[in-house]
Amino acid sequence: MTAFAPAAADLDPQHAEIVSATLPLIGAHIDEITTEFYRGLFANHPELLRNLFNRGNQAQGAQQRALAASIATFAAHLVDPELPHPAELLSRIGHKHASLGITAEQYPIVHEHLFAAIVAVLGADTVTEEVAAAWDRVYWIMAQTLIEIEHELYSEVEVADGDVYRRARVVSRVDDPSGAVLLTIRPDGGKFPEFRPGQYVSVGVTLPDGARQLRQYSLVNAPGEELTFAVRPVGANGDQPAGEVSTWIAANVCVGDILDVTVPFGDLPAPTGDQPLVLISAGIGITPMVGILEYLAAEAPNTLVQVLHADRSDGSHPLRERQHELMAQLTNGSLDVWYEDGLTGGQTGVHPGLLTLDGIELPPTAEVYLCGNNGFVQAVRTQLLARGVTAARVHSELFSPNDWLLS
Repeated sequence: MTAFAPAAADLDPQHAEIVSATLPLIGAHIDEITTEFYRGLFANHPELLRNLFNRGNQAQGAQQRALAASIATFAAHLVDPELPHPAELLSRIGHKHASLGITAEQYPIVHEHLFAAIVAVLGADTVTEEVAAAWDRVYWIMAQTLIEIEHELYSEVEVADGDVYRRARVVSRVDDPSGAVLLTIRPDGGKFPEFRPGQYVSVGVTLPDGARQLRQYSLVNAPGEELTFAVRPVGANGDQPAGEVSTWIAANVCVGDILDVTVPFGDLPAPTGDQPLVLISAGIGITPMVGILEYLAAEAPNTLVQVLHADRSDGSHPLRERQHELMAQLTNGSLDVWYEDGLTGGQTGVHPGLLTLDGIELPPTAEVYLCGNNGFVQAVRTQLLARGVTAARVHSELFSPNDWLLS
């Protein structure tokens, strides 16, 4: 993980007092504020919803909650510096912004519509000139911190700010028995920067209605000139719509096609081979773990690695065969799997039900990598902390705009 210093700027005492006094009011109306913010933003800039923001997350309200919680978390630290600095939250946001090509020029647009939403919801009598000035300061401290993080990330991969998209040709497509699709791409001229295991790329596709939507996919190959990522189509489930981009890619992308793909980003720390590792995943959350295993098999096969994975069944277990092949190449690796359907076939290391750390011996100095849906990550993280694993040794990845849940 790239280390970023806390923001140099602080709130002056007067602003801190106002923010502290109004934070409960803002918090109580934050869902209304962010809903109004996105309504105004997209009404004035409809191209952002079509071509940048995830329409599925918008429909479910996930993006709204993520924005609200991240600003509230940052503001709480500014008024009470004794609270942990949200450096990890900012780092994750910065990497995701960089993978979308966000630049400093877009922050004033967000500022304009966010503050218009605050006034619209709370009223001009509440949002006095002094209150607006204090929250304006909060916004720009956070924005400048993210701008600096994103600029540094662009510099690290030697691109101009926002210039992250590359045209890449699909050179291989493999349909995994689980329903996931593995695509291997090669840049159509030039090359991708070197990437770390556990990083991801954004893929842009133009959907039948003309919208250009972007999604992030973890890389599952060892670092090299080609990139391989796995896409699993997501079906509709209750109020959750089907995955637009994943479904389109699985149904349409063939060898020889050209895709818009970003250079890799992602702040999971690169394993060194010196520390024991515990890799815990559920479902398609296996993808960054397979990327790490590919790296270890090629560069550090003697690393002590404990792999724990949860899935609905062996049939839905993505990259199952490749996971077993990689584990066979590691001299100090162990694998335990949990299947919800309860069918284990009497195999060693295969357990029925939900993943639990009960009875699992964890190396005391291990670095832990964790990836899955929100509920899984939170539940396992709670178990890890209860077992005495420090938060600094738990490195989580979420495939949704809910990184604030880990802060």
